[in-house]
Amino acid sequence: MSVDDARVAELKAKALERENHIKESWVKAMELRLVRDELGKCHKAEGVNHYENCRWLSEKYLAMLRFNRVTGYKTIDV
Repeated sequence: MSVDDARVAELKAKALERENHIKESWVKAMELRLVRDELGKCHKAEGVNHYENCRWLSEKYLAMLRFNRVTGYKTIDV
């Protein structure tokens, strides 16, 4: 295996890692969107009682909001 082959293999591995990272990031973002939609449905369904009955869902949404963001591949290359 020459130096060029090793470099090509390294670049392919890095590209695959980037792609997987971005896919996982998008999956987490879509999970966050689903929770947000469910929170909206809960607010509409519960009416004035949504503060009590939807609290667990809003806390889950806020917790997920901190970590489930779409991040680019540059964060894994540093």
